[in-house]
Amino acid sequence: MLYWLTALSDGGDVFNLFRYITFRAGGAFFTALLFGFLFGQPLINFLRRKQKKGQPIRDDGPQSHLSKAGTPTMGGLLILSALIFSTLLWARPDSPYVWIVLMVTAAFGFLGFADDYAKVTKQSTKGSSARIRLLIGFLIAAAAGYAAALLHPEALSMKLALPVFKDTLINLSFIFVPFAMLVIVGAANAVNFTDGLDGLAVMPVMIAAGTFGVIAYFVGNVNFADYLGLHFVPGTGELVIFCAALIGGGLGFLWYNAPPAAVFMGDTGSLALGGALGAIAVVTKHEIVLAIVGGLFVVETLSVIIQVAYFKRTGKRVFLMAPIHHHFEKKGWSEPQIVIRFWIISLILALVGLATLKLR
Repeated sequence: MLYWLTALSDGGDVFNLFRYITFRAGGAFFTALLFGFLFGQPLINFLRRKQKKGQPIRDDGPQSHLSKAGTPTMGGLLILSALIFSTLLWARPDSPYVWIVLMVTAAFGFLGFADDYAKVTKQSTKGSSARIRLLIGFLIAAAAGYAAALLHPEALSMKLALPVFKDTLINLSFIFVPFAMLVIVGAANAVNFTDGLDGLAVMPVMIAAGTFGVIAYFVGNVNFADYLGLHFVPGTGELVIFCAALIGGGLGFLWYNAPPAAVFMGDTGSLALGGALGAIAVVTKHEIVLAIVGGLFVVETLSVIIQVAYFKRTGKRVFLMAPIHHHFEKKGWSEPQIVIRFWIISLILALVGLATLKLR
């Protein structure tokens, strides 16, 4: 919205600043951060009044979690409100890629909200139907994948780019949309699996968002794309504003989610943020890099798949409890130890993902 102020510029005044992605990204970051600080506590108070008993706690989980009973959920509303408001304020309103990612974020946020609402009202950890959530999630992702394919340059449309190999493109043809669906829905659910400890999911999401903000800037800039041997996708640079707003909103939320959490992100936040990362990866043609940068989310998801499959086959468990962060809790690691060590792993994986931009 503020980008329209460039119409008042003669090229040498303060309005000219709004032409620059970096300036608007900084504005989006601080706007989202301030939004979180201003509205965080009022939102938490509101959620406490409405939810009363808060998010249900699993009886079979670590005993330390029982002390968290009564903590309200749906804190993801704070992140999403700050993120959407800041993006609409600072991003170019004519950017179709921004609208695709915003659509995915809001739609998955609504899915998560419905699940959190069911958990709170029923006081059950089961929530809404997993099959219905998956079905709707795949439909949302299909629409986003198809829209991205239509907007991509003809040379890139329906194709998969490989990291490191700069001239390699795999033509997925009609399989591209189902592939995009798996990326977006997989990312949404992977972040959801990771969101089990105070602050565990939100920091890796912010690290991934920062990484993809850099990727979007390079991919959307013809000079950087040419220098680094990246596939140029015009218009993706505007996603830097979205990523900056996500980081600002995430920090504002983390202020209240730091142990002991005053509010949980809930599926409202985890599904939305994971879906957003998946959508950005599809738009920027860096789906495989997302698996590297979001390697922590991948491991968390694999731990659940392995646990379920092995238990059905043998009646035994590979891990003491899945997702894997609960396994380490059962082994005696404290919650802060797990959270901080997983943050470190996320940062290392992000650096590895960024390294793929140069190793071509």
